[in-house]
Amino acid sequence: MFTGEYRHTIDGKGRLAVPARFRPRLDDGVFVSRWLDGCLGIFPQGVFEELAARVAAKPVTDAGARTFSRFVFSSAFEVELDGQGRVVVPPGLREWAGLEGETVVVGSRDHIELWNPQRWADYSAGMTSPDVLAEYLQGLGI
Repeated sequence: MFTGEYRHTIDGKGRLAVPARFRPRLDDGVFVSRWLDGCLGIFPQGVFEELAARVAAKPVTDAGARTFSRFVFSSAFEVELDGQGRVVVPPGLREWAGLEGETVVVGSRDHIELWNPQRWADYSAGMTSPDVLAEYLQGLGI
């Protein structure tokens, strides 16, 4: 499981050091893609394949599934961790997510998210509102 929040820097070559505690889960392959709420997602290969299978199980007539599929898979790149535990985030994805320099790396259960620091601050401020949090928990049956 991926948990925690970290601050790392994307260097001039687009490389980002993956937190050391996340690296063992990425040994079998890694995909990076656009993700929800304006961030990027880094997925272990198996998780990405499961996501692809769930989308493929939807009928071709499901417009939402087609849009989601195009959004995620058209921007997906298979990347590798280098010897220092870094991944190269492709330029188009960095631009789309507003990632330059400092980046917030967030563990999100089965994947990792990369956030622009200001976007993360804005998003997490709304997420921690007691009323909003209670509403989300109610929807989960908690």
